[in-house]
Amino acid sequence: MQVTETLSDNLKREYTVVIAAKDLGEKLEARLEQIGQEVRLPGFRPGKVPMPILKKRFSQSVMGEVIEQAVRDSSAQALTERGLRPAMQPKIEITTFEEGKDLEYKIAVELLPDIEVGDLSKIELERTKIDVPEAEVDEALERLASAKRETTALETPRPAEKGDVLVIDFQGTVDREALPGMAGEDHHLELGSNRFVEGFEDQLIGAEAGQQRSVTVTFPEQYVNDKLAGREAVFAVTVKEVRATVPRAIDDALAKDLGEADLAALRAKVVEQLQGDYDRLTRTQLKRQLLDALAETYQFEVPPGMADGEFDAIWKQIEEERSHGHSDPEDEGKSDDELKAEYQEIAERRVRLGLLLSEVGRLNGIEVNQDELNRALMMEAQNHPGHERKVLEFYQNSPEALASLRAPLFEDKVVDFILDLAKLSERKVTPEEFQAEAAAAAEAASAKSAAKSGAKAKKPAAKKPAAKKAAKGADEKKSAAQGKSAGKSEAEPADKGKTAAKSADPAEKEA
Repeated sequence: MQVTETLSDNLKREYTVVIAAKDLGEKLEARLEQIGQEVRLPGFRPGKVPMPILKKRFSQSVMGEVIEQAVRDSSAQALTERGLRPAMQPKIEITTFEEGKDLEYKIAVELLPDIEVGDLSKIELERTKIDVPEAEVDEALERLASAKRETTALETPRPAEKGDVLVIDFQGTVDREALPGMAGEDHHLELGSNRFVEGFEDQLIGAEAGQQRSVTVTFPEQYVNDKLAGREAVFAVTVKEVRATVPRAIDDALAKDLGEADLAALRAKVVEQLQGDYDRLTRTQLKRQLLDALAETYQFEVPPGMADGEFDAIWKQIEEERSHGHSDPEDEGKSDDELKAEYQEIAERRVRLGLLLSEVGRLNGIEVNQDELNRALMMEAQNHPGHERKVLEFYQNSPEALASLRAPLFEDKVVDFILDLAKLSERKVTPEEFQAEAAAAAEAASAKSAAKSGAKAKKPAAKKPAAKKAAKGADEKKSAAQGKSAGKSEAEPADKGKTAAKSADPAEKEA
């Protein structure tokens, strides 16, 4: 085998490889000898067929197999001997081959960059700490008590009021067509619960038992069921009963109904869950700080093919969203060229961070073990009630899907490793302060993006005060377009796609 380097340009390498006709001939004969041990030809015992006959009968049919194996082995050898680490599958093109002559082919490969990981203990970050307000615990207990309320039949019949529970039958149609899942019987609906599409419950206020009503609603543009999204539906509703709700006391009896020993234990459980929510929010914020710090410190070149592949995935999702009439408001007024430039930067950042974290993990022996992967797989299956088996089979039969499940687990372990080394200070804030700071950061990011594109910055919409949603970072506005893969940083903003599990009742709002 003769290997000649024809291109050396940063992370790109190209080689011409020549395999001598003699070597190919030897590989062909070795393969034909294997076939001769198995094939049965008239007049010959297995293993006794002469080579000339084997060549005449089988050489043409197995030559492709021999060439493929020769190219695979020789290309791997060429890269290994030169100590090269391919970032992606090398591109191979056979340039010359005739029977009895040398085989010549080209290898084009992009390499992983050499990353010098510095002293991670010098990273300085600020951890935000949020303590759960007592008022929020009280509100959570009130919600639990409300969910456990019972209903009672009205002593004196009257029109339905907000807070009443109606027992209804309903049948919905769109353009006079009854679609699957648009009917229900003996459904208990609390007026004011906002469980059904906006306007549905309001039109039943004032209804009485035995009354029939026609309810007209328009489903949201981003409804989980694409067949109903943005469409008007008419529901024929029969009110079978009007029931009043009975307030539930927040006491030991409520706690026992919820599986706790007493009210004190229930309160402690609520505090634990709320604190967990806040801790996840602040960890996300801390993680973003870390990634921003790493992105500023490490500016190495990334393999063009990886960056282009990430950009293509981003842009494909943007175009898909556009086809459904959805787009990021902050992208309005920008040309495709401007948007592509922005998303190309994001693609390169994601790939760069993914490579950096991968290198930190490799150097420090960080791996995702099978137990951790199994737990993640079971959690993913539980997110799709009724389809657990299909989800498990999908991941078990798809190495790429399993890799996408492993990637965020690996990243979190690497991030935790770095955070253990970094210098962390702590600052306590209230939920309101945390939310205000998150909104300010989002506005600053929007202004920075607008300044780069020459557009006017848009003020973010007001958000609910309780910190139940993740704070959005500098790249969060791009989250709808960003996919997940093993070679990219999952700590970049998560996808804002529609939920995979669709409501069985199309009248219900998207969760």
